[in-house]
Amino acid sequence: MTIKNIIFDFGGVIMDWNPRYFFKDHFKDEEKMEYFLKNIVTDEWNGEQDRGRTLAEGTSLQIEKHPEWEEEIRAYYDNWTTMLKSDIPQNVAVLRKLEPSKYELFGLTNWSAETFPYALENYDFFQIFKGKIVVSGTEKLIKPDPTIWKVLLERYQIKAEESVFIDDNAKNIEVAKNLGFICVHIKEDTELEKELRDLGIEF
Repeated sequence: MTIKNIIFDFGGVIMDWNPRYFFKDHFKDEEKMEYFLKNIVTDEWNGEQDRGRTLAEGTSLQIEKHPEWEEEIRAYYDNWTTMLKSDIPQNVAVLRKLEPSKYELFGLTNWSAETFPYALENYDFFQIFKGKIVVSGTEKLIKPDPTIWKVLLERYQIKAEESVFIDDNAKNIEVAKNLGFICVHIKEDTELEKELRDLGIEF
């Protein structure tokens, strides 16, 4: 089967986002910071904002549960742009190389509908996707729910078996493989361009 499409996850693939970039200076106490990130503003909690819950609602719900952490919980989304440290240059370079290629490029991201516009406005390479981006917060669906991949396939009339899916999350990769996508799992030492060339992608 010929590869026609390349689909990028964003966080951990082309964007370097981590709440520690803000909270390490806020806490100046690594143990306390890790406790807060693991037990108070958990990945599951943040994931609900990525699924479409408003930042205001997510914040107030968590303050109700943990009033003693109110200042830090409010700081989470107030300082979200500090957590979005930068792009991931080596992978953005691959994306730019693919721009003039024969492949159609798509984005499939778990991202709050309220914070994603900031990334769009501040990082020009998102324009390479020409608006062909499925954002979890807008769809009210989140990876690894298979339905969000189906939204992408149906909206753009593409086939999984003709598409490479790139993500840094092992669970997302597993689900995508089960749906028939060709997958590249981004790890710390992954050379994305080499992985794509090995799949026969022509730059």
